[in-house]
Amino acid sequence: MYNVTPVRAFSDNYIWVISTPDSTQVAVVDPGDAAPVQTYLDAQGLSLCAILITHHHNDHTGGVAALTEGQSIPVYGPASSPFKGINRPLKGGDRISLLGTELEIAEVPGHTLDHISYFSRTGQPQLFCGDTLFLAGCGRLFEGTAEQMLNAMNYFAGLPDDTEVYCTHEYSLANLAFAEAVEPGNHDIEAAIEQCTQLRHQDKPTLPSNLAQEKRINPFMRTDRQSVINAANRFSSDALHTQTEVFAAIREWKNQF
Repeated sequence: MYNVTPVRAFSDNYIWVISTPDSTQVAVVDPGDAAPVQTYLDAQGLSLCAILITHHHNDHTGGVAALTEGQSIPVYGPASSPFKGINRPLKGGDRISLLGTELEIAEVPGHTLDHISYFSRTGQPQLFCGDTLFLAGCGRLFEGTAEQMLNAMNYFAGLPDDTEVYCTHEYSLANLAFAEAVEPGNHDIEAAIEQCTQLRHQDKPTLPSNLAQEKRINPFMRTDRQSVINAANRFSSDALHTQTEVFAAIREWKNQF
């Protein structure tokens, strides 16, 4: 199990710092901006030993060049990525050892075609999923398809329920507002709104989430539930026949919400 610390970047990004109690070396996930990462490392007396990239968008990769300048630091990321700063390319099914813990790599296209996630089963399960799964939401389909993103949701659903979910944006309250519109009678969503509102009032992150909670509140992980199917049918003004069709409908609804 890792210690995981958020470093804030831009308006709503989190760059995750991965550490262990017995080392001053750390890894970072999706450093879109080098400056806040370097400030954190200097303040804590830490050194960077690796970078994990989930996909090629600049708000996840923009700090890599500055953080690795003049240093031989492994930069893990998707083998299919157009981002050229990756020197340790990965594909689905690969495993890497990071700070004494194994991470499993899965290909989860949808938001982008090159998107991957990193999952640790050691101790407390932990998932670093970039812009695929959010608290009560999922990423926009910029490059991939609804079917691909639904497959990613199904992969996540198959991981242990107590898995901590470290996504990379503070979108929780907006996602929960949409989830409540899809399932207005879902009391778990109401409870999550109350909890996340309190955290944001204290200027604290709402993350990590966990997969047990996501299965109760996230419409994109609930496309087999009749309440979500009915809501998707109403939005589409049509009868939808597959989970992929339901997923596509609520993703389009969220785009317009």
